[in-house]
Parts: sequence; structure tokens; C-alpha cells
Amino acid sequence: MRNMSNIYESAEATLGFISSPCLTKVELRVACRGISDRDALSKPDPCVVLKMQSHGQWFEVDRTEVIRSSSGPVFSKIFLVDYYFEEVQRLRFELHDISSGNNGLRDADFLGAMECTLGQIVSQRKLTKALLKQGNTAGKSSITVTAEELSGNDDYVELSFSARKLDDKDFFSKSDPFLEIFRTNDDGTESLVHRTETVMNNLSPVWKSFKVSLNTLCSGDHDRELKCTVWDWDSNGKHDFIGEFQTTFKEMRAEQEGKQIQWECINPKYQMKKKNYRNSGVVMLNHCKIIKMYSFLDYIMGGCQIQFTVSFVPYNLLNIYNFTASNGDPRNSCSLHYIHPYQPNEYLKALVAVGEICQDYDSDKMFPAFGFGALIPPDFKVSHDFAVNFDEDNPECAGIQGVVEAYQNCLPKIQLYGPTNIAPIIQKVASSASEEMHTKEAMEYFILPSCTPPHLPMSVIIVGVGNADFTDMQILDGDDGILRSPKGEPVSATSSSSSPSRTSNTWVAVGEKGVEGEGVDVLNFVDHRAWINADRLENVTNSSGKSRKRQDMNK
Repeated sequence: MRNMSNIYESAEATLGFISSPCLTKVELRVACRGISDRDALSKPDPCVVLKMQSHGQWFEVDRTEVIRSSSGPVFSKIFLVDYYFEEVQRLRFELHDISSGNNGLRDADFLGAMECTLGQIVSQRKLTKALLKQGNTAGKSSITVTAEELSGNDDYVELSFSARKLDDKDFFSKSDPFLEIFRTNDDGTESLVHRTETVMNNLSPVWKSFKVSLNTLCSGDHDRELKCTVWDWDSNGKHDFIGEFQTTFKEMRAEQEGKQIQWECINPKYQMKKKNYRNSGVVMLNHCKIIKMYSFLDYIMGGCQIQFTVSFVPYNLLNIYNFTASNGDPRNSCSLHYIHPYQPNEYLKALVAVGEICQDYDSDKMFPAFGFGALIPPDFKVSHDFAVNFDEDNPECAGIQGVVEAYQNCLPKIQLYGPTNIAPIIQKVASSASEEMHTKEAMEYFILPSCTPPHLPMSVIIVGVGNADFTDMQILDGDDGILRSPKGEPVSATSSSSSPSRTSNTWVAVGEKGVEGEGVDVLNFVDHRAWINADRLENVTNSSGKSRKRQDMNK
């Protein structure tokens, strides 16, 4: 379809111009099956080359090792790729037969290739597709790509300490003890991890529990040495040393198994000078709890679906179109709704730019599309909430192409009117988000442009289409003030965002800009509501916290 091809090319041109911080790093493992070789007397020597698309060109990222004489290779080479939720990252896996004694591609036989997006891989956790050669399947050969998030040390630990029979350093009162924990670095230096509050006039203090990231505590190394020091606080800053001890987080973790963990607090000077010296008190670990900090990819790989709807305001892939008369007569080439025979209009460019990103995270690829501000058949009364496909019972369209076709079919049948009122559609999507939130297996997050209370799993993206001045739309970002719902509830600072789609007739990366930060929105919501029970995600990560395993969320 020529028009669709032009639309996708225009959308791709909007991507890649804005650099953004990497959301996370992903490991990709590759295996192939059913590889055939030109030489029927021997098996191929396969090698997979990973390429990534940038500005329409394919560039090699890395390649696997060559496995000799194998028709079903499982490669040990792991591809490490930066993952950006707000970008469409197109990948190409090429399979080559490398002849013995030659690791180059010049004399290699091309056996097939598979193209996909990184979003498709991480949303499915494991993607298997047929290898294609010159547009046709390469026999029965297939390639499987498995994604695992390269986990950082983002988990937290909650610790609580107490002590008994500490040395008394004050003449007229008891010691005022506090505890410091230091991490030993690779170069032998020490870094302060935490300092407790001071418990006044007490030789058996109970310090308040505290939370610290495992990265801060031990750089993720559970065997890294930790030094704990107890001091007697003095108002002049010259604190008196009581004692110290060495430990590791691995030792602390034993408290979770019900073991009593305690250490003798030792003053080395007293230990050397006093023959009968035992200790300067005992420090006990009362509580040790690891708090899992799940990442955006944990939820995506765990089954969370990103629902997109259009209003130019998409984000559930909900699609909502502004059919008010301010857009101009669609039969006029100056109208934002004008359907050019060869070029997509601004609405279609914006739709595809954002929709291309979000669609990879919706398994069924069925997207509701709504319109407002138009006179619709059969009675041509103004409607601020109608299905673009005119099927109110089933407003969903099959894929982004289905949304585009529904929009193109809808335009000739309606009359643009007004006013601009997107509230009814926002309420419709918010209602769906509310219903989803109250289901036992809530695993959907909705994206739609407009402002919503923070208690709903929903974000809003507003895309300003055309050459108008959209400066005033920035107030909807909520960065300079608090947006509130009609009930007076504060709107989450990140639950709405706005982005102009054109600047001086040049498309900006509206797709990236529009969905930038939405991964953070998802995490903020689940952190605020404990939306998905942590127990359901336990199987997403193994005990090391590195391997991410897909869990069936539909049980």
C-alpha cells in the first residue's frame, strides 16, 4: 500500500534526532534451527551478525562466534544493546555460513536474515521467527532471540541494629552512641554508607531501621568487606571511639534465615593493652530485608500490556482525533486533515510516530480509535466521543495500519464542527483504566493524551499538530504548578506531557519526545499503588537478580 509506505517513511524520519538517557541495557542470546547448506554433503559453519538501523542505514553492532558443522547452533556470544523505550530500535540478524579457515563475510554464504524491533523482543521475552532470504523463507530455518535485562544493583536492603553493654565514655552520664557503616572499595579506600542517629545516654541503644541500596552498601558484591564503627557522640565534634567490627552483607543475610547475627565491638588499643579484655560491647542485627526494585522491563517481560488510544493524545494506543472545524476543510490542501494522494497529513505522521513505539508492547495489536468535535451520520449531530470506525461496540482497529485506514474512511463521512472538548474521551479511557485496576490480574497500563488523577494506570500525551503556537500547552506538563482533576485530586507530575509535532514545517522526533518518560510513569504508578503484587514478579528474576524470566500472568 503506497500511502502506508509513505506514512512509515515519514514517521521514521521523525525518530533518532533526540538523544536520551539509556533506560537499561539488554542482553540478547541467539540460537538457530533447521539451517540448510548449499553443500548437501556437509553442515554449515554458521555465524550471526547483528545490525541496527540508523537514519535508514544498517550498521553492524557485533557478531557471534563461528560454530563449526552445525545446523542448530546455540551461540555463546551475548549481544549487549542499550534499550530506549521511547525509540523504535530496528534490528537485523543475518546468518552467514563462514567457510573453514576464514572468519570474514566476503567469501561467506548468506543463509537468511530476520528483522524486528528491540521492543518486540523484550515484550515477548523470547522471539522466534523464520529466516528470510530474498523475501522468501529460507527452508525451515528459524532464529530465536532471547532477551534478558542486564540488571543493575538497584535493590534496596532494610537494616536495623542495636547494641548492649557498650563502653561508657562519659564521666557524669552514659555514652551517646551512634553507628557508622563503611564499604571497602577495590582500591582499599573506604566510603561511608550510613550513619545512624545518636541515642543519648544509653549503653544499650536501639537505632532506627534504615534503607540503603545494595549498590551503595556493597556495589552489589555480597562478599565485599564492610567496617562498622561505634562512637560516643560529643557536642564539640571530637567523638570518642568505642569499637569496631568487620562483616559482609552475605553474613547479614543469614538473619533472614532466623539466625541470630551479632558482633563483638572491639577497640584494638584496649585489646593490645588489656590481657582480660573481651570487647567494648556487642552489636546485634535485628532486621535484614531485601526490597526488590523492579524495573520497567521486569513489568513488560512479566506481561504488562501498554494499551494505546488516539486523541492526539495517545497512550494506550488509544487514538483520538480532533475533528473540529479549526482544522480546516479536509478537501483543501491547507487543512491538517487533507488526504494527499501521495503524502500523509500531519495527523497520520503523528499517529505513526508515537504508535510505532507503543504497539510493540500490546500483544493483540488492537487499538481503539476515537474522534471528537464532528457532525457524524446518520443524523449529523455533534459528537465529542465517537468511534472512528463508527462501531461503538467495537472501536478497536487492527494495528496502526487499521487505525490509519479507519481515519481515512471516516473523514469523507463526517463534517468538521466543534468545539474542542476532549473531556468525554478522557473519561472513557479513565473508566477503562479504573476497571482494569480493580481486576485481580491487572496487567494493563493505558496511554492517552490528557490529565488524569495519579491513582489510575494511565498517562496522557498531547501532540500539537500544525504550525500554531503551542507554548501554552506546556502548562499541562504540570512542571510549574499542580494540575488537579475536577474532584480536586492532584494530577501526577508525569502523567501528562505535551509535544509539538512540527517546528517550522520540520518534524521533530515527536515519537520519542511524546513517550519519553512513560516507562518512569509505569514504575511510579506501581510503586505508588503496589499495583502488581511483588510475589507475582519473583520468578522474573533469579536469586542473582540478573536473569529475567517470563512468568505467565494469565493463570
